[in-house]
Amino acid sequence: MKVTIKDVAKDAGVAPSTVSRVISNTSRIGEATKIRVLNSIEKLGYTPNILARSLVNKKTKIIGVVMPHEADSLFSNPFYIQTMKGISIAAEKYQYHIMYAFGKNKNNELEAVKNFISSNIVDGICLLTTRKKDECLEYLEKYKFPCVVIGRPEKNDSDNILWVDNNNEETTIHLVRKLILDGHRNIGYLGAKKNWTVSINREKGFREECKKENINSKIIYKNDFSEENGYSGAKKLLLNQNLTAIICTDDILAFGVQRYLIKNNIKNIKIIGFNNIDPLGNFGPKFSSVDINASKLGKEAMSLLISKLNKSNKNNHKIVRSKLRDV
Repeated sequence: MKVTIKDVAKDAGVAPSTVSRVISNTSRIGEATKIRVLNSIEKLGYTPNILARSLVNKKTKIIGVVMPHEADSLFSNPFYIQTMKGISIAAEKYQYHIMYAFGKNKNNELEAVKNFISSNIVDGICLLTTRKKDECLEYLEKYKFPCVVIGRPEKNDSDNILWVDNNNEETTIHLVRKLILDGHRNIGYLGAKKNWTVSINREKGFREECKKENINSKIIYKNDFSEENGYSGAKKLLLNQNLTAIICTDDILAFGVQRYLIKNNIKNIKIIGFNNIDPLGNFGPKFSSVDINASKLGKEAMSLLISKLNKSNKNNHKIVRSKLRDV
């Protein structure tokens, strides 16, 4: 038989309302009473009914996380795994629960957002990417539903839409400058998901610095972040025989570039990727990588949203600085 709050109250010798206050961590309860109630909870194995509590305090302490449809290949790109790890760590710290929704396409993602809101089962929503003219963000803004997104939205001054991102534009400017100092004057850029704001910001930094320093550059975009696209992208980029360096917007692409160079015995091409995926491989030309600290992105996103829900923070964004890990 399931243990109820009345069972705990009887065992601890207090009123059921006192047990509820202890569970809610109300400061008005004396320390001795709190310890007695907590001991009874542990002894009886009582688990609070989250949904029942939500009817009283209008909070479920559940956050809905909508995974982008690109995360179909979840285990082939550690970015999502690391981000989810950070989200889980922060949620546990603040005693929140996570409910994941996986979209097969953009329409499914929007449907997941709508279902989360209409079900009244989540206090807020976390999105793992943002795009140009993002329908999910537009919908969340329309209904003023608490939300945080990893990535810088096009409209990034909203009090309702919180966001966490790296200093992407600044980072690619720094990468180009570093390559120039190392003597590179012909630099390629390989990206994917051109409509993602993270791609837009990284490319912007690359273009601006190359133009400012009068660097010869070539930009290629692929549909998805995959090793196969890295391979074919390298082949296309290196039709320009003068390239001596390639910046890839994800290590998955960089693996493909690495494989192409090995197969064609091409040397002295500097490769720089993003995401600091480990291991980077023990064969062929190793490459440098930008550590975007995906786990911290997830942790900061969840902390920002929960702080907003608890009305303890008025900030609407957080920048997690990335760091180049050279090899």
